Amino acid sequence: MVEMIITEVVEVEPPDVSHIVTEDDTPVDNIFSAKQQRLLVRSLYASWATERKFVADSNVGIFTTPYRPAIVPDMFLSLDVEIAEDWFAQEHRSYFIWEFGKPPDLVVEIVSNKKGGENGKKLDDYARMNVWYYAIYDPQLLIQNQVLQLYELRADGYVPVKNWFMEKIGLGLTLWDGRYESRDGQWLRWCDKEGHVLLTGEEVAVAERERADKEMRRAEALAAKLRALGIDPDA
Repeated sequence: MVEMIITEVVEVEPPDVSHIVTEDDTPVDNIFSAKQQRLLVRSLYASWATERKFVADSNVGIFTTPYRPAIVPDMFLSLDVEIAEDWFAQEHRSYFIWEFGKPPDLVVEIVSNKKGGENGKKLDDYARMNVWYYAIYDPQLLIQNQVLQLYELRADGYVPVKNWFMEKIGLGLTLWDGRYESRDGQWLRWCDKEGHVLLTGEEVAVAERERADKEMRRAEALAAKLRALGIDPDA
């Protein structure tokens, strides 16, 4: 005789988040960090050719539980998630891990001074949060002996890795010398496996104009050759 077991589905009420401060409107970043954060976020949305949904942002609080204060990374990327339609609602205003169902896949911290704890407390916090990859970008070499250090999460915590391409995400990080927002310098950028950087929206527009101009010059040169041969290019 087969005994039928009936289980009752119990709906779990989402935690109360009415007491959580999701933003305090206090500006805390320097000009370089703000520009660097924009570069990382905007280029993902402008030109990352991925079919996976993702959320990328900067200076947004990540909450592990309703009872602990947020950890606010300079920049984060989370795959296979999407922002709720009602993003003004309190329960959707920050990155609540219980709402998104997972922690971010990558966190980037930009070192501005020696007091941020990027290679100490924050490293431990993100490991406990189960963030796959953690990048410390230190352009002034304030806390580490190299400009970029990437960590990958293993069973016993973060392990520094030399290869800056992140297989689980399908993205790499690279140091790029060039001009961004009217400033020449070295910038941290995304790249593919071959090392090609992801373009910003402005760079995509410039590349398209250059492509169109090149095609126009090619067409004009061909027309000139045809006319030299006595052929009407418009015929």
